[in-house]
Amino acid sequence: MNTLFTIPTQGPGLYEFTRELRNWAEGAGRTEGVVTLFIRHTSASLLIQENADPEVQGDLTDWMDRLVPPATHPSMRWLTHTYEGPDDMPAHIKAALLPVSLTIPLIGGRLALGRWQGVYVMEHRQRPHRREVAALLSA
Repeated sequence: MNTLFTIPTQGPGLYEFTRELRNWAEGAGRTEGVVTLFIRHTSASLLIQENADPEVQGDLTDWMDRLVPPATHPSMRWLTHTYEGPDDMPAHIKAALLPVSLTIPLIGGRLALGRWQGVYVMEHRQRPHRREVAALLSA
């Protein structure tokens, strides 16, 4: 069983889609299996992260921006792929550092996420996008 989730983003940050994923996977009528997620983009990532305190998402976004600043930052003057703006190549670097696929067990008909875990698209670009996440539930 498979589906495609479309996650609208409004710029850098984490966008949770745990509820939609849970509804799809747990509504499949299976008691066990594996959910595989894959983001179909090269400038965004997938994360399982804490969903209880929104400061976690803000801190992660800020940390990534400090780790990989925009191409206009003096430390990034070595970049050559800047055709799509100063956030483009840094977004590709961030996506290379973070996961673009995730695997989550389905046990007893429920996603085996921990109490405070949520599933997120991490947007690395400045402008809004519609990110696609392919999902496969296999036995």
